[in-house]
Amino acid sequence: MSNQALSNISAPDFLTWAKTKQIHIEQVLEQTLPPADIAPQTLHSAMRYSALGGGKRIRALLCYAAAELCHTENHIADAGASAVELIHAYSLVHDDMPCMDDDDLRRGKPSCHKQYDDATALLVGDALQSLAFEVLSAPRLCKNASQQISMLNILAKAAGSTGMAGGQAIDLNAVGKALTQHELETMHKLKTGALIQAAVLLGAHGSNEQISAASAYAKNIGLAFQVIDDILDVEADTQTLGKTAGKDAGSNKPTYVTILGLAHAKDHANQLYEAAITALAPFGDEARRLRELASFIMRRSF
Repeated sequence: MSNQALSNISAPDFLTWAKTKQIHIEQVLEQTLPPADIAPQTLHSAMRYSALGGGKRIRALLCYAAAELCHTENHIADAGASAVELIHAYSLVHDDMPCMDDDDLRRGKPSCHKQYDDATALLVGDALQSLAFEVLSAPRLCKNASQQISMLNILAKAAGSTGMAGGQAIDLNAVGKALTQHELETMHKLKTGALIQAAVLLGAHGSNEQISAASAYAKNIGLAFQVIDDILDVEADTQTLGKTAGKDAGSNKPTYVTILGLAHAKDHANQLYEAAITALAPFGDEARRLRELASFIMRRSF
C-alpha cells in the first residue's frame, strides 16, 4: 500500500481534526497569555476574557492546515496560529468599542468594554497586539533568522494601515455611502482578508510554488469569508452569530448583500470558493485540510 493511501486511512475526519486543533490552540493561548493573578490583574483578566473560550478559531485552523501542506514544524505553526488569533482578538475588542462599531455582544457574551470599561478595553487591544509580536519574535523560534523576520513582516503588514487597520478606517468612512463592488472588495481585502491571508502564509513555509498557491487560496477564501459574514448578518439570528444580528444594516453600512442582493451575494461567495479550490489543484490530497476549511467556511450560512 502506498504512503498516500496509508495517510488517507490514518488521517482523522475534518471535524475531529478541527476540534483537536481548536482545543490545542486554546491550550497554547492559555499558556501564552499572562496569568490573571499577576499585576496588573484587571488588564490580564480582561486579556484572557477577550482571547480565550470563544470563536471557531478559523484563522488558527487555516494556519495549521497550511503548515500540514508545507510540513512546517509544530512549534512554528503554534507561534503563527497563536499570533494571528491574538491580533484577531485585539481587533474585535477595539471594533466593539463605542468609537468604532459600538457593539455590546461578542462571541455570545458581553464585549470587553461592557464587561470591564472603555479604558481597559483599549489597553487590552494594545496588549494583545504586542503579545502577538512577542510570540513571533521569541529567541530561537526559527533556525533561520530570515524566516522569522519574514513571519514578523507578514503579520505586521496584515495588521497595519495597508491591512486590517486600514480596512477598518475605510469601513468607518464608508458608513452611509454608496460603494461599488470593487470598492467594497478593496475594503474587505484589507479589513478581513489580510489577516486570513497572513494566517495561511504564517503556516506555509514550503516551496515558492506552495506559498504562491496558498496565497491565492487565502485571498479568495478571505473574501468569501466576508461575503458569508454579510449574508449571515441578514439571515442568522443573534444567538447563532454570537454578536448582534442585523448590525450592519442598522448602521447603514455597505455590504455585499446591499450592493449585489442576497442571491447574487451567494453566487459571488460560491465563485470565490471555486477560485480558492482551483488554486490548490497542484497539490492533490496534500491540501485536503485547506479544501475542507474552505467548505466549512461556506457552510456557515448555506
